Amino acid sequence: MLSRSDRGLAYGDGLFETLRVSADGRVPLWPRHRARMLAGARRLAIPLTEDRLERTLAARLRDHDGGAGVIKLVLTRGSGGRGYLPPERPQPTLFGQWFPFTEEPCAHLRHGVEIGLCDTVLPDDPLAGLKHLNRLPQVVARAEAGRRGWREGLLLDRHRCPVEATSMNLFAVFGDLLWTPSLERAGVAGVARGWLLDVARDQGWRVEVRARPLSHLRRADGIFLTNSIVGLLPVRKLAQWTWPVDPQVPQWQRLWQARFNH
Repeated sequence: MLSRSDRGLAYGDGLFETLRVSADGRVPLWPRHRARMLAGARRLAIPLTEDRLERTLAARLRDHDGGAGVIKLVLTRGSGGRGYLPPERPQPTLFGQWFPFTEEPCAHLRHGVEIGLCDTVLPDDPLAGLKHLNRLPQVVARAEAGRRGWREGLLLDRHRCPVEATSMNLFAVFGDLLWTPSLERAGVAGVARGWLLDVARDQGWRVEVRARPLSHLRRADGIFLTNSIVGLLPVRKLAQWTWPVDPQVPQWQRLWQARFNH
């Protein structure tokens, strides 16, 4: 039971992870998810052990019925009184939820999707990079994308630089260069993002992680999005700009999917 005084409800005082589970019950990216949640808990000074995380995941995996699924793990600082001051000895809440896995349409993965530019601007976030529970800008932006019929919405920071989509990280290919925005001021350092950066570097790609203006996307050979559920999702259209699917993207998609098909 979640207490009505839980600080996750009152202040978004916590973290979450969303894990893709393969049909045979594996979580191939679990080490990356685990490391991110443990690092976030340390930064927020929420007591959390690796053993407790493992036990919570194992409990949810017992819900596995032979099909692919998604597990969401939520960590909060636990109950506390009225006011922002955290308790001196917090008793954290950690729980998991099981959801069925919904496949992204094959046409989206092969030919790309249309996204739009959201009116919502991502503010500077002192906790940038963390997957914390304070996600209201993404909620508002995702509602906007839904109203306008976009598969995703692109979010800019206050300097008008692209940061991420509402639930996915942004990448662009320029020749032999793979670019993704810096997340120093805003955004979530996604698990799939980290996986792809490691793969690209191992393959000898030049990798650039820094802020660039929106206009530089116009010159890209290809644009795509990533998250730990979908993998790599090509973008074919943003406003008046269009791109082909870069030939490298299907290769990375196959590497990604192989992790879940063993």
